Amino acid sequence: MSKRQGYASLAALMAAVALICGGIYLGVGAVKEKPALRTPPAAAPVWIGTWSASPVGVVPPATATRAPASRDGRSVRNVVHTSIGGTAARVTVSNLHGALPLRISAVSLAVRAGSGPEAVRGTLRQVTFGRTPGATVAPGGQLVSDPVVLRIPYDGDLLVTVHTPAPGGPVTTHTQARQTSYLADGDHTRDEAGDAYTGQIRSWHHITAVDVLTSEARGAVVAVGDSITDGSSSTPDANRRWPDVLADRLAGRYGVLNEGISGNRLLSHDRGPSTLDRLDRDVLGRSGVRTVIVAIGINDLLRAPYATTGQGVVTGLTELSHRARAHGLRVVGATLLPCGGHLRCTPAVEAERIEVNEAIRSGGIFDAVVDFDRALRDPYAPQRLRTVYDSGDHLHPSDAGYARMGASVDTKAL
Repeated sequence: MSKRQGYASLAALMAAVALICGGIYLGVGAVKEKPALRTPPAAAPVWIGTWSASPVGVVPPATATRAPASRDGRSVRNVVHTSIGGTAARVTVSNLHGALPLRISAVSLAVRAGSGPEAVRGTLRQVTFGRTPGATVAPGGQLVSDPVVLRIPYDGDLLVTVHTPAPGGPVTTHTQARQTSYLADGDHTRDEAGDAYTGQIRSWHHITAVDVLTSEARGAVVAVGDSITDGSSSTPDANRRWPDVLADRLAGRYGVLNEGISGNRLLSHDRGPSTLDRLDRDVLGRSGVRTVIVAIGINDLLRAPYATTGQGVVTGLTELSHRARAHGLRVVGATLLPCGGHLRCTPAVEAERIEVNEAIRSGGIFDAVVDFDRALRDPYAPQRLRTVYDSGDHLHPSDAGYARMGASVDTKAL
């Protein structure tokens, strides 16, 4: 081999090494510079739900024989708990169950101070709709407010205050809030102090969602279910429902939206429309949703009429899963909790419950499964809740039971 051929072979060898090793050499004596490091662009902020509640029922208007219950002429200061924070917020006001137009004269938003109706100084903001402070919501309708620039805290309380100046018929509410909110006579939406709020209620009025503008969270997880998701028997004003526990574990990475309705059924109307009927509104219609956790079906087996079978529940869960997936959502299914000892939990109901849970565990319905049954059942009497997890009615969990449920969700499956 000649020297020229040798040099050529050496250059070819070094060029090959350069390709393998990431391009150190371009040729003999030529060195490739490393590309400059670039900071990845920050994610664009998007709207994601931080709190929600399903509209369930109505408070009837005042009559001559009963105290005013429709809150006309009063300010309702709703206390809601955030699951993620953001740089701005927007509020959804609902008149879903109203028979007449709902006239709203003023709405405000503030960060709550302490444990009462007082706002943190300097955080109270007027909420507008189409750049006007008031709005009228048609019967059966809802309105989403303009963005409100305010630093929204993660894992904190907001005050959403609504004033309705005149009779407008029945008021849309979420009745089992497990949270104290406040009432004041007249328009006190702009009050930072809570002195005027002398009345208390345990339901949310007029509002069904709060979204935040954020580039930090990855999306929202919706928990849809019945009273067990709604948090029945949990300690009031303590945010101990199982979705609250899950939100604490996710630490602001995902919004967690509670769409539980006490008494709700998968297949038929009872307390509110069936889960299948409200899927579009309460799950698909929420901002930034990417995953839904489905924990529903026990009331279909327990409550009269008793025509529903385990197979009927399985068919309904399969339909729900298919519909959610068709909209690009990940669907996590939850097994039904034990109910042994409850008056309506007969051996026949227990057999149907076992059939449903076996189908859920089979892996053919959902993308992932959270096994609430195995997490909370008594290992020596698996048809019953373990005593420490039982609120006492043998159907709804205790605070410890809800904590166990929230801890049982595999966050990697979301």
